[in-house]
Amino acid sequence: MLRFMQQNVFRLFLALVLLLSAGTLASAQGTKKGESDAAWFAGKSWLKGLKLTPHKSINQRVFTEQYHKNQAAWDKAFAFMRDHDLATMAPGKYPIDGEQVFATITEAPGKDKDKTQFESHRNYSDLQYVISGKEMIGVCPVSKAKVTRPYNPAGDGANYTAKGKYYLAEPGTFFIFSPEEAHRPGIKGDNSGTPIKKLVIKVRMAGR
Repeated sequence: MLRFMQQNVFRLFLALVLLLSAGTLASAQGTKKGESDAAWFAGKSWLKGLKLTPHKSINQRVFTEQYHKNQAAWDKAFAFMRDHDLATMAPGKYPIDGEQVFATITEAPGKDKDKTQFESHRNYSDLQYVISGKEMIGVCPVSKAKVTRPYNPAGDGANYTAKGKYYLAEPGTFFIFSPEEAHRPGIKGDNSGTPIKKLVIKVRMAGR
């Protein structure tokens, strides 16, 4: 009987040690991951050889989280940009991975600012890249924007008014907008009248 009790006590002790060790390891790994996110993003290994620059407005926290949750989808998006001659591709929709990842290329004149609106999506992140021409894009956290058209599931979009910050989008640099960012694309970046050729890749949010 005594031996049986001693065995049980030992087993309980061993289980407690293992549990505490696992918790300590998980905590250490979590701290290490949190500290390395910025370095991981800056290292650009996630671009898999794509020679373009991520714009400074990208929400690194959200992107890093989404990339690690749905790496296969993001890798396919970056591979599409890397492996295609975007300048010669015709406007249209291009499947990449069903409804998980797909691309659209458009070519049209930029609009006056008052002809555009802030928008956001729930189910997809937008990877936007100006292939040729220049475009101004507004960016504002959804939390600081005022809804003018409530979210419509059919189009996966809502519209807003907001102050936001505006950036020049041109070849060489791409943007990523998560559901947390309202964005206002399509504003003409100059008065040359040159059409804006643009790529938008939709990447479904992990778990949606």
